[in-house]
Amino acid sequence: MNIETRKLTFIQEFLRLENEDIVIGLEKLLHKRKAELIEKDLKPMSLEKFNSDIDQSYDDYVNNDMITAKNLKNKFQ
Repeated sequence: MNIETRKLTFIQEFLRLENEDIVIGLEKLLHKRKAELIEKDLKPMSLEKFNSDIDQSYDDYVNNDMITAKNLKNKFQ
């Protein structure tokens, strides 16, 4: 059974559920598992990269090469 078929079968079973405790349990399991997968893929930033980003941010500040949150919001509205 491929992933698409499995998802559709799961959705059909889920829609038939009448027990809220089961729905809550599945929600918790889904959120926990997604968080675990995201965390597994995270890699720590090197100290060199961290310091480089700080230096770049400071240079941007000194050179007034920034955009305010308000201007950024207006730009995308």
